[in-house]
Amino acid sequence: DRRLRELAYLNKGVTIVLTDERLPKDERETTYCYAGGIVDYVRYLNAEKDPLHEDVVYLEGGKDDFFFRCAFQITDGYTESMFSYVNSIPTGEGGTHEIGFKTAITKVFNDYARKIGALKEKENNLSGDDFREGMTAVIAASVQKPQFEGQTKGRLGNTEVRPAVEAIVTEQLMLYLEDLKNQEIGQMIVEKAIKAAKVREAARKARD
Repeated sequence: DRRLRELAYLNKGVTIVLTDERLPKDERETTYCYAGGIVDYVRYLNAEKDPLHEDVVYLEGGKDDFFFRCAFQITDGYTESMFSYVNSIPTGEGGTHEIGFKTAITKVFNDYARKIGALKEKENNLSGDDFREGMTAVIAASVQKPQFEGQTKGRLGNTEVRPAVEAIVTEQLMLYLEDLKNQEIGQMIVEKAIKAAKVREAARKARD
């Protein structure tokens, strides 16, 4: 059931019908179809949480035989939930697509924080963990010849995927944040990350 729902989210607009012959006739069929694709998936994952912003951030891009899309929303929680896929196959151990995504998120939001004056010149950059605190993200890459690594083959190993994802997310997220209607979302994400950094720093000082 979970896998069929996942596939329907990852393949926007595709209808998957599950028929269970063991059940009474009027209860046999379950239909999965999501017009919003992975944006709907993020909303579903955050149904019990409190998102800081109503809109789910959606970015996509690609070239030649490679395509990447991602959707994320920041909640008021502290845990990061990352769901990554390659050709609709779950990559529970992450891999080069996840690294590219995380690197771009950290860089773009740090630059944005400086641009809006939330980070001063002398202040250090925030860490990726600060920006991803409370983030629910779904990332999906289409790779022509994926190489899966790790004991469970749950990690993508293609080295060319990392810079490709990084370039797409950097470009698309910068465009997203430049749009006036998204600036409030950008500011909220930066503010939450600055709070996370302060808490992290206070905890470090307490340990030392």
